[in-house]
Amino acid sequence: MLKHVVIFKFKKDAAETDKAQVEKILRELPGAISEIKGFEVGKDVLHSERSYDMALVSAFDNLDAMQSYQVHPAHQAVVATLKKICDSILVVDFEA
Repeated sequence: MLKHVVIFKFKKDAAETDKAQVEKILRELPGAISEIKGFEVGKDVLHSERSYDMALVSAFDNLDAMQSYQVHPAHQAVVATLKKICDSILVVDFEA
């Protein structure tokens, strides 16, 4: 199993409606991309100085499945939206 973890730091001027839209379209990905075997997304609740704003943890059977997810049009649409409203996006992928 391959885990894909992404954390997002929104721009200070990102609109609340844009943030809500990002969460909505992220949550729609498992219905659009069959390679996704596990999927969790959530907003930060602590809001500390070090906190990022949102995190995504997804699971795939293997690297090939995750790479198919990466190029899927539904995922690419989410990436385009995130690039507009995020200052920083961090990623780690690991075998679990």
